[in-house]
Amino acid sequence: MPSQIELYEEMSRLSSRMAAAARASDWEHLIELERTIRSLRDALLAIADEDSEAATDLARKHGLIQRILEDDAEVRRHTEPWMERILYFLGDGGPHRGPHLAPAANPGESPNPG
Repeated sequence: MPSQIELYEEMSRLSSRMAAAARASDWEHLIELERTIRSLRDALLAIADEDSEAATDLARKHGLIQRILEDDAEVRRHTEPWMERILYFLGDGGPHRGPHLAPAANPGESPNPG
């Protein structure tokens, strides 16, 4: 079983690849990488905290977590606008939803009276 630090290191490598996939709009690869990171996260949660970690290991873990969070922010900068466009086209009922997409009050009524 890999150690906590090894799992964090692999998650950090994968999160960098996720950021690159998001920049390239390679959504399928991004999803595949996210699934792999999720399984590593689950493995990490299954490992008991290592109470006797050296200060250097804690500093390394902190740096890895910081890099993972920065990569996550990068992924979000690329995926959130894409998700907004998808929601717009699906007609999610948000404020940008036009009257032509609004449901009729009663069956057979026009959604845009008057």
